[in-house]
Amino acid sequence: MNRPANRILILTALIVLPLLLPGTGLAESRPNIILIMADDLGYGDLSCYGNQEFSTPNLDRLASEGMRFTDFHSSGPVCSPTRAGLMTGRYQQRAGIPGVIMARFDANRHHGLQIEEITLAEQLKSAGYTTAIFGKWHLGYSERFNPLHHGFDHFEGYVSGNIDYKSHFDQVEVFDWWKGLVKSEEPGYTTHLITRNAVSFIEQHQDRPFFLYVAHESPHYPFQGPGDPPIRGPKKTDLDDSLEFKQRAYREMIQEMDLGIGEIINTLERLELSSNTLVFFLSDNGASFGSNGILRGQKGQLWEGGHRVPAIASWPGRIKPGTVCRDTAISLDLAPTIWEIAGTAPPIRT
Repeated sequence: MNRPANRILILTALIVLPLLLPGTGLAESRPNIILIMADDLGYGDLSCYGNQEFSTPNLDRLASEGMRFTDFHSSGPVCSPTRAGLMTGRYQQRAGIPGVIMARFDANRHHGLQIEEITLAEQLKSAGYTTAIFGKWHLGYSERFNPLHHGFDHFEGYVSGNIDYKSHFDQVEVFDWWKGLVKSEEPGYTTHLITRNAVSFIEQHQDRPFFLYVAHESPHYPFQGPGDPPIRGPKKTDLDDSLEFKQRAYREMIQEMDLGIGEIINTLERLELSSNTLVFFLSDNGASFGSNGILRGQKGQLWEGGHRVPAIASWPGRIKPGTVCRDTAISLDLAPTIWEIAGTAPPIRT
């Protein structure tokens, strides 16, 4: 059976309904939705979750001005399943993505999220939202699985599990940076490109409701800070495999993502959109290299270190600043919660 369409929307109950200002509603306000997903970020990788090695001031600020979850879980311990669940609002196995879609041609590179699936973006688009994804898709390499065929009006990013942050080649040395349905050369560090596109989209669509999915590559390997050379593609260099190099690059990868999120938040404030925008940040699974805090296990494992992740919700004027939610929640609940907030019904599935 599918998850009941009329079930309690956990995140709505936790985040929005108890904290609405008197006399305000949800559907009437037509709020913007910004969903930000980190890749392989561990439960202990942010300073607001106990990281004392380096700071993440913008995400810390987002948490202090909104709600920080302490028992939030991704629906899978690896990338593709969690993203399938996030996009469809149902168990990823029912969406046909039970495991990682691999880059290798002798694996399941041909697989992807079928066009028959009804996505979060499709429902919002039908409700009048302009929709965009910038960054990682990882729900199908073939053109027929492209985000533009799944309800997104705009897509700029990559379809694989990870790419070289500089050259944009995937793990099997295939160039993987797209603008819509066309491969496109756009020089730059992936984190910076994702941020630049996100800010530009907000500026261009500030006058109507929008759904923006910011799917960061950080801090997934390859370990590359903004000043590091490419390690894939025609100009690749030898990879520094030392622990010291990886630790430095990992720190820079997270901090560059944090800076980019700060740019997005500042853009909302500059355009006076903050009070009408829900921003939700989460990771797709636990860390494999970074810190999962006190949790046992890591990415790919079913101990909590593999799926209990940092999550932050911010909506000025709607969510009380400094709230800490200790209730259990899961990424599968985001789609139906967003549909509820946007005033549209979940899709009817047979």
